[in-house]
Amino acid sequence: MFGLSTYDYDDDGFRRCSVTGLDIHRSAEDMVKLYGLTAILALAVGGVFAVFVALTRWEVVGLLSPGDFYTYLSIHAWNLLIFWMVFMEVAILYVGGPFVLGRKLALPSLAKVGYVVMLAGAVTVNAAIWLTSYPNNAPLLTSYVPLESSWQFYLGALVFVLGAIIAALPFFATMWKEKRENPGKTLPLVAFGAFATSIIAFEALLGGVLTYGPALLWRLEILATLDSAFYRQMYWIIGHGSQQINLLAMITVWYFLTHVVGGAEVASQKVSRTAFVLYLFFINMGAAHHLMSDPVVSTGWRMWNTSYAAYGAVLASMIHAFAIPAGLEAGRRAKGKGGGLFGWLWSGPWDDPGFSATILSIVLFGFLGGITGVMMGQMQLNMTWHNTLATPGHFHATVATGTTLAFMGLGYYVLRLVFGRDWALGPLAKIQPFLYGGAMGVTVVMMMYAGVLFGVPRRHPAVMDIPGTEFSFEAAAPFFAVFGIGALVSIVAGALFVVVALATLFTGDEFEGGPVGDLSQTVADGGEADHDPVHEQSMRGTFVLTLVFFATFVVLTALNWYLLSNIWQIGP
Repeated sequence: MFGLSTYDYDDDGFRRCSVTGLDIHRSAEDMVKLYGLTAILALAVGGVFAVFVALTRWEVVGLLSPGDFYTYLSIHAWNLLIFWMVFMEVAILYVGGPFVLGRKLALPSLAKVGYVVMLAGAVTVNAAIWLTSYPNNAPLLTSYVPLESSWQFYLGALVFVLGAIIAALPFFATMWKEKRENPGKTLPLVAFGAFATSIIAFEALLGGVLTYGPALLWRLEILATLDSAFYRQMYWIIGHGSQQINLLAMITVWYFLTHVVGGAEVASQKVSRTAFVLYLFFINMGAAHHLMSDPVVSTGWRMWNTSYAAYGAVLASMIHAFAIPAGLEAGRRAKGKGGGLFGWLWSGPWDDPGFSATILSIVLFGFLGGITGVMMGQMQLNMTWHNTLATPGHFHATVATGTTLAFMGLGYYVLRLVFGRDWALGPLAKIQPFLYGGAMGVTVVMMMYAGVLFGVPRRHPAVMDIPGTEFSFEAAAPFFAVFGIGALVSIVAGALFVVVALATLFTGDEFEGGPVGDLSQTVADGGEADHDPVHEQSMRGTFVLTLVFFATFVVLTALNWYLLSNIWQIGP
């Protein structure tokens, strides 16, 4: 498939990857190519529409009318938050399963069917938003009822969700065959993470069926009414659950790339696996912060989801936040790459876009997305964030910055590992992660400032002064100026990734192979027991970084509580 690979395969369709040492079968490789390239296409489409969204929210420009703004915003959101992510996540499942396990992809024909159905759904959603929306009635991402969207939109969304379920079945079948044939063998950590991701994905996609199925019947007038509270509850299973798929897939990519590119070891197999299990039980509780102001859910329900249950998910995230850099530090120190407190980090292959994208993903996701996510999940602080521009600032920090950088890093290595092409436009490839990460970091901070400090509403097109409120555009104008410039630079940097990827596919030299970075062992190591040599290495640099992260967490939380205390003044 695609005819771009220069690899030779044996009679059974396998080849030995010279970079990772994995035995890769052509059935899985072809599907990774197909889903990965489609994901990049969705990224390009969403990026084009991001230009119009940014230049409209930057009120000095005010490019689009309100009606057009919502149409462009909807297409931007669906392509970048859903299609780019989910197509790439299916590819990640096939890498974390068949690639890492050295197996054929089970049910390859079903993987092709899933792809066709997903593509049909994605095209239908885009066409429905573009062709059937009328002014001020684009479905946006939430598409809340009783506001009516076209039946074609609900059909496309339902078809895409069903296609993603179909595409995941070959992964499940591959894992089932692996455990049936090797019942006593421990899954490699990357495969274990991919399996946890697939469970979260199945739960989220089931929520999508329960959301868009009844909504489609309602729009076709087969159902006379559709309870809006039911819709909101079901929607956030898919609406927030899809972002939890991103989280687990991103963390799986972190473990994979820090090992492949940076020479990381696993600090503790048992602890990292425990963190993935905690996600299975608690991570989707985070969807509750979208319903904090919903009158139909009880106070007890809100408190359970955003306090006690959420602590399990936060604990899992804290484990990964320490384990991944600790593994990188220990692995590099073991190879003589770690002098001083942070020598293991400074000596990394920073000119390798796979490495830089991964490290920037970890840092920006943690400091900008992780901390704000925990704050938004608190009942009281949520009141200062809810439905302000700070909310999309948060998920642009998580999805558009952290997760997208991780997937870009993986994309650079898919070009080498799967297509056998060395990166074209090398200088651009080296600077692209820094340019994108830096610009997106500035953009999301400005969105958070404008939302929390000035109450700027989300999903608002151009006219910013709101009657009956104390908000004034003049106060927030400097933040929007920085936001607009940062957004445009980040869009250019995202386009550079697409350009480098396409140039590599069609003009890149044949990749000569050989271990990349400091790889010393296969990522397929099952890790039945934690390796003592890893624990003999110092992890003091990671410990110091953890203290910095914790201090930042405390300071930002205290500042948000202070802002909350100033909302309702008591006394003269």
